[in-house]
Amino acid sequence: MINENHKTVILNGTIITPFQLLQDRMVMIEKGKIVTITDPDKNLSTLKNIEVIEARDKFVVPGFIDLHVHGGGGADVMDGEYESIKQIALTQSHFGTTAFLPTTMTMSKGKMIKSLKSIQEAKIKGTGTAQIVGIHLEGPYINLEKKGAQNEEDIVKPSIEEFLEYNQASGHLIRLVTLAPEMPGAMEFIRWLYQEDIIASAGHTNATYQQMQDAIQAGLTHITHLFNAMRGLHHREPGVVGAALTDPGLTAEIIADGIHIHPIILKMIHQMKGAKKVVLVTDAMRATGLQEGAYDLGGQEVMVAGEQAKLKDGTLAGSVLTMDKAVRNMVTKAGISLQEAVQMASYNPAKSLGIDDKKGSLKPGKDADIVILNKNFEAELTMVSGQVVFRREGL
Repeated sequence: MINENHKTVILNGTIITPFQLLQDRMVMIEKGKIVTITDPDKNLSTLKNIEVIEARDKFVVPGFIDLHVHGGGGADVMDGEYESIKQIALTQSHFGTTAFLPTTMTMSKGKMIKSLKSIQEAKIKGTGTAQIVGIHLEGPYINLEKKGAQNEEDIVKPSIEEFLEYNQASGHLIRLVTLAPEMPGAMEFIRWLYQEDIIASAGHTNATYQQMQDAIQAGLTHITHLFNAMRGLHHREPGVVGAALTDPGLTAEIIADGIHIHPIILKMIHQMKGAKKVVLVTDAMRATGLQEGAYDLGGQEVMVAGEQAKLKDGTLAGSVLTMDKAVRNMVTKAGISLQEAVQMASYNPAKSLGIDDKKGSLKPGKDADIVILNKNFEAELTMVSGQVVFRREGL
C-alpha cells in the first residue's frame, strides 16, 4: 500500500536516468511516483513526513525489467503456485529487478494452464515486491532440433486455438511468445500475434536466414537469448543470428553471464546492434540466489556448479544470473558504459513491452521503480512504486 502522506528523497548519488548522468541532484518521490529530480533542498530537515535515503558514492538507476525469468529462491514458474511466483518476485527484487515476465517452459498442457493461472493469481493479489508486467510463453511452439533444456515430448506445432486457451487461463497476460518460425503454421501464428499486439520472438529455432526474413515480414520483432538454442552464423547461411545482428528492427535478448555468450561476442553484439536494440535478461531458474547443488527446470534435473546450470548431458539449463550482475558484466566484460548497460536492463525492455510511459527511466511522472547500486554494481536498495522492497543488510 502506498502511504499518500509519505515522501521520500534520494540524495547525493550519481543518477543515471539512463539517458543522462546527473550529479548533485535529488530524486523526490511521492504517492509511488517520481515527482521531480532537482537540486537538493537545504530545508529538507524542516519538512515533515520525509524519508531521506542517502546514496553517496552510489549509483541511482531505473529499476530493472527482466523479460525472461523461470525462477529463483527455490521456486519455479512451473510449480503452478501463487507462493512460488511470489518467492520468485522477492528473490529477483534482491538483485534490482522491479518488474518481470514470469516465463513458462514447454510442459504438458495441464501444467502450462496451471502455471498460467498461478501467474494471473499473483498479478491480481500482487507480489509485494517485483511487479508482474506480463507473461513470457517460451514454447511449446519450438523446434525439437534446438530444444535446449525444453521437454521434447511436449513440443507441438503453433496453434492459435490452443494459444487462446493459454491466454484465457493467464487472464490475457501473455505479452511475449518464443517460437520457431520454420515450424508448420508459424507464419500465420506470427501474423496473428502481431495483430493482437503480442510480441513474437524467434527462439529454440533452426530457421534459415530467408525464413527469418519471412517471419520479420509477418511481424516478428524479438529474439530470445541470442546465439543460444538457434541456428548460428555461417558465411553461406547467416541463419537466425545473421538476421538478428543485421536487422535494425529486431530487439535481441542476451544472457550476459559470460557463460552463455563469450565476452567478445557480447562486445560484438553491442557494436553491431547498438545500445537501443539489446535487452539484458537472466533466464534465471530455481537455483538463483541459492547455493550450488541439484535442482530442476521444467521437470528435468539440473546441476548447478560454478555459476553454471546444466542438464546431465551438459546442456545449459537456464542460468543463475541476476540483473545487477548482467549489468556489471556488460561493463566489466564487454567494456560498454554503465549508462548503456542500465538502458539495456531498464528502458529497452520497457520500450519493448510498450510500458515506457510508466517505467524504464527516471523521469517525473513515472513509477518510482528505483535501484541503488554500489561501486561494484550490486543492488543495495530496490524500490517499487516508491516502496523499499529490499535493503542490503547494514544500510
